[in-house]
Amino acid sequence: MKNDNRIQKLRQKLTEKEVEAILVSQPDNMYYLTGCEGLEGYLLVTGQDKIIATDFRYIEQAKRQSPDFTLFRIAGKMAEWLPVLFSGKTLSSLGFESQHLAFSLYQNLSDILIQAQLPIKVIPTCDLIESLRIIKDAEEIEFISQAARITEAAFRQIPEILQAGISERELAWKIERYMREAGSQTVPFEVIVAAGPNAALPHARPSDYMIRSGEPVVIDIGSRFNNYGSDLTRTFCVGKPDDQFKKIYDIVLTAQTTVISRIEGGMTGAEADAIARDIITQSGFGEAFGHSLGHGIGLVTHENPHLGINSKDVLTDGMVFTVEPGIYVSGWGGVRIEDDVVVENGKLRLLSAAEK
Repeated sequence: MKNDNRIQKLRQKLTEKEVEAILVSQPDNMYYLTGCEGLEGYLLVTGQDKIIATDFRYIEQAKRQSPDFTLFRIAGKMAEWLPVLFSGKTLSSLGFESQHLAFSLYQNLSDILIQAQLPIKVIPTCDLIESLRIIKDAEEIEFISQAARITEAAFRQIPEILQAGISERELAWKIERYMREAGSQTVPFEVIVAAGPNAALPHARPSDYMIRSGEPVVIDIGSRFNNYGSDLTRTFCVGKPDDQFKKIYDIVLTAQTTVISRIEGGMTGAEADAIARDIITQSGFGEAFGHSLGHGIGLVTHENPHLGINSKDVLTDGMVFTVEPGIYVSGWGGVRIEDDVVVENGKLRLLSAAEK
């Protein structure tokens, strides 16, 4: 089973780090390893055990969705159940997810183990499970592709509902409603509709601004299928675009298509970013491209790898990420074009194909 394979890979990581066990608490990581949706609690993985520690609310669900895992029911304060969880286990070290566990909880965990006279050293770990998640298997890639198809279908509806006089907020709601009705789970991030000067804000939130003819309208949307998300952006114009729009749009589109054709396995995220950044800079808009070229997608909207100026992430087969150059001009607006891609056999394959 896929979860058994993931647990085995995690155990290999623990061995490499010379850590005997790990207490997983980050919800997406718990789902990735157990297949249990919306699980709250902890996952203890040792060389022999894989134990879901959760409360009454999730026990029945975990029985159904994670039948190969041992279940441990927690109730009351951590000091009451944690020593029982570790009872009989000869562990000298326990890793925890330092990026996700609050310092106060880490301190509480350490204190409980000491008071229970359990000689277990608590060790911070970083990106152990994320380093597994960065490479997607065939099923994960298919889920992201399905999410992209729902998003593409939404983009095909936009020309029918995008018109002068509609507000950003109203348009955003119509798009989100369509995606939900088309099969998306809760959308992975808030729909972005940014028109006119608001389009100069890469992460603008929909407002009551009324869209006008001739101005850029940046629409950044994603769907979720079987818990995996997509992330696509297109830039529209109601009516006839002016020369400024045409010029900037062509530059961004050239940068994006060039990157997609030239990225190869073995490149770093910084090298990929530089391809698009050089094109935009040579066109005179270098200062107007202020964000990174792309980011990984999967269970969350932004995950590894990172494609940016300082990224040392090496792009390899199985990685899924966005390619999203943009140009933003204060007072006028902006243009961003974004697609989802996967590295296969050292080249990029598009997972999204909405019209540009």
